Amino acid sequence: MPLYDYRCPDCDKTFELLVKISDTPVCPSCGGQHLEKLVSKPAPAGKTAGILASARSQAAKEGHFSNYKASERPRTR
Repeated sequence: MPLYDYRCPDCDKTFELLVKISDTPVCPSCGGQHLEKLVSKPAPAGKTAGILASARSQAAKEGHFSNYKASERPRTR
């Protein structure tokens, strides 16, 4: 799942969301659905590992493990 930058015109907040293409994102502050997708800055050289760790942490909090390697995914029964 890609990480996107959004701006909510209702509350004027800017934030990042990890979303599936099929999902409709909502503002975490006000719940608004009329979001503007922003152009994201490319990752500076040498910072990619930190960004990946942050994205994986966010995905784990939300219960998504699709961006982990099979060996890194939690084992469930």
